Amino acid sequence: MSDIIKLLPDSVANQIAAGEVVQRPASVVKELLENSIDAGATDIKLIVKDAGRTLIQVTDNGKGMSENDARMSFERHATSKIKNASDLWALTTMGFRGEALASIASVARVELKTRSADTPLATEIFMEGSKLETQQQCQAPIGTTIIVKNLFFNTPARRNFLKSDNVEKAHVFNEFIRIALAHPQVAFSYYHNNQLVTQAGTGNLGSRIINLFGSHYKPRLIPIEEDTQIVSIQGYILKPEYAKKRKSDQYFFVNNRFIKSPYLNHAVENGFEELIPDDSYPAFFLFLQIDPAQIDVNVHPTKTEIKFQDEKLIYQIIKAAVKRSLGKFNIVPSLDFERETAFDDVRFDKTKPVVAPTIDVNPNFNPFEQEKSTGSSGKNLTSRANPRQWEKLFPQPGRAASQESQQQNMEPGHYTSQQTIINPDWQESQDKPQGKKFMHLQGRYILTSIKSGLMIIDQQRAHERILFEKHLKMLENRKVASQTLLFPEQIKLTEPDADLLREIRTEIASLGFDISDYSHNSYMINAVPADLADNENLQWIMESILENFKKNNATIKLDTRVNLARSLAKSLSVKTGKPLTTEEMNALTDELFSCEMPYQTPSGKPTLNMLGMDEIGDKFK
Repeated sequence: MSDIIKLLPDSVANQIAAGEVVQRPASVVKELLENSIDAGATDIKLIVKDAGRTLIQVTDNGKGMSENDARMSFERHATSKIKNASDLWALTTMGFRGEALASIASVARVELKTRSADTPLATEIFMEGSKLETQQQCQAPIGTTIIVKNLFFNTPARRNFLKSDNVEKAHVFNEFIRIALAHPQVAFSYYHNNQLVTQAGTGNLGSRIINLFGSHYKPRLIPIEEDTQIVSIQGYILKPEYAKKRKSDQYFFVNNRFIKSPYLNHAVENGFEELIPDDSYPAFFLFLQIDPAQIDVNVHPTKTEIKFQDEKLIYQIIKAAVKRSLGKFNIVPSLDFERETAFDDVRFDKTKPVVAPTIDVNPNFNPFEQEKSTGSSGKNLTSRANPRQWEKLFPQPGRAASQESQQQNMEPGHYTSQQTIINPDWQESQDKPQGKKFMHLQGRYILTSIKSGLMIIDQQRAHERILFEKHLKMLENRKVASQTLLFPEQIKLTEPDADLLREIRTEIASLGFDISDYSHNSYMINAVPADLADNENLQWIMESILENFKKNNATIKLDTRVNLARSLAKSLSVKTGKPLTTEEMNALTDELFSCEMPYQTPSGKPTLNMLGMDEIGDKFK
């Protein structure tokens, strides 16, 4: 039998390795930025064209490389970060495998210019498909510039699997954000298609977050700090009211390396327990400092997954740190047992003499003896009870109901059930509210009596259904009522959100929003839908609409108009915990049953539930 196992050529082996390291343009951005950080750069510039398909360029002012190092950097498993296997357990740098440049050069055309401080001339290298084309000396400042052109030019199948420019650009921006957050001491600038996207100067973590995400993030941030023998935690969490509909703006860094860990994310979510809705997720920027020997970062080619020696203990520390921070900044009620509150309201009158307090004691008091005198301190609490008066608390159904009904009909402003404006099916139903009496339960449910028993309405879901049908009709009929703002409000969005807004801008305008360009990724809102409250935070409203839109796109594919109507309804619906007046509950119920599908939300969740008399009776058996 002839031999069938053969050694792969280096070019093929490099392309296979590149499949793990270089999955899309964002992967190249990540590797090049990390190399610049490891080189000690204090100023890094990222230039991208066509979402990275045409050009990715990273320029830094780091220490640069010698001529030999520049050539060796394109060899597989050539690195200055480790010398033996034991070094893997003491890693403090971003890159260490020596595969990045070799993998990138195997699937793109790469140009490298680098110069160290002890050499007068720079080294220039051209690589194409793992092959060295030219190597020469040139003039260049101290530092390194790497230009990657025509990514996947020699693997067209992989190029065809890339997503749209907006999607790939969002991935590039996310990688840039992660690196920039982890290194606030380094200045960054990011250009796309010759236009400045983001620029961040040196500073601390708080200023870096504001630079990258906008000044509106400043009042949302809650600092968190915890120092233990196992792990040190620093960073920020966002207030519960700014929870996201998706798991976005969740950043975990271990020793300044971004990681993905659903387990640790769950620890933060547990810290927000009962503060955010079940379908929302907290946003955070948390940095963990831990002994490198206690973690393993060599478990995934992209180095975004690591293993901890004692993950459960770190989980508990993170959860406790989040709860402590929320309590410290009065986000949740807290008890301070070291503070004496009895002296909070004490006021002293300097004109009055100081009199020592006295205590009066009744020596004849016996708590086990029923006192006959109702005025004594040991009175019998049951002595005033009159069994004959108990029946007044429970009036007879027939007589009391008729008296109450007559009294209500005489009161001004009373509405009977016949005056309800609802659809015919509802009017003929046996389950309509009786006499329009409502009860509000824990800021979430509207309770009302019906002939068959009890109806329970979820106020947020009901309002979501009402707004969805209303805005969907607006989009279909192109008839919208909007109100012009006396003072237009400026909003600033991240790069992915700004791209999405530009994509659905026409549909947004159909809902009553008048939005004009202000600067890159900044907009002016000149008009809003007429039914939008005056005190609404337009920055948060627009972020919420776009967040819900992206969530719907990620889970199910919807028509743009339907998706936008659902997103706006979800964002503007009355939230759980908001108290409602009787008139508001009345109006909400009427509008709900005027809808075409009043019994469920646009996503299919029930808006109301009914308990029959038999079900209620079963509770008392």
